[in-house]
Amino acid sequence: MMTLALGLIPLTLLGAVLGLDVVSFPQAMISRPLAAATLAGALMGRPGHGLIVGAVLELFALETLPFGASRYPEWGSASVVGGALFAVQPSGTPGALTAAVCAALFTAWLGGWSMVWHRRLIARWAAGMRDALTSGSCDAVTGLQLRGMTSDIVRGAIMTWVALMVFVPLQNAVLAQWSFTAIESRAAVVICAGAVAGGAIWKIVHTTKGTTWFLLGGLAGGSLLLLVT
Repeated sequence: MMTLALGLIPLTLLGAVLGLDVVSFPQAMISRPLAAATLAGALMGRPGHGLIVGAVLELFALETLPFGASRYPEWGSASVVGGALFAVQPSGTPGALTAAVCAALFTAWLGGWSMVWHRRLIARWAAGMRDALTSGSCDAVTGLQLRGMTSDIVRGAIMTWVALMVFVPLQNAVLAQWSFTAIESRAAVVICAGAVAGGAIWKIVHTTKGTTWFLLGGLAGGSLLLLVT
């Protein structure tokens, strides 16, 4: 298993790329928590730990509706932070999952604000290039796109690096004082994540015609897979 000191640079680069994927490029869904946290865990030598965090964060992310210029959590960089924090802790550490998920949620919230600031920065750049853009200059459009993507990947890198630098010592301090058992702390995380996911699913099911049957079909298929395995 790689230590966090050795993995800081690879994790920062991963967070940068996944932060870029959220909106700017290529929007290939690799920034979804399930993929992002698993990749972070794999970098630390524990892809299974990353997958666990990613599955929990994915339940929270079901509530996110990334429409237009609305503000929403930035799950790419945040999931890298959560997956890495959980992966560096010994297996069965009480509170490790809780601390990793809380750190990822806070990073996702702050990342949402960072995307708003990033959009405002691009808007200022575009305003300064208004004449060239309105004239249809290919160089102006290309230059603005490249500046936007470059600044976005820097944003993701800074978010990941700062979050890891803050939350690694904070997690160690919290876990040193943790009094709940591993089962109790994990149960609390699962209950919270399930409640958020259930609310997100209900908002769609009770307002969209025909989705109830898809939900029931998914539950039946999942139950069948559990019985088979």
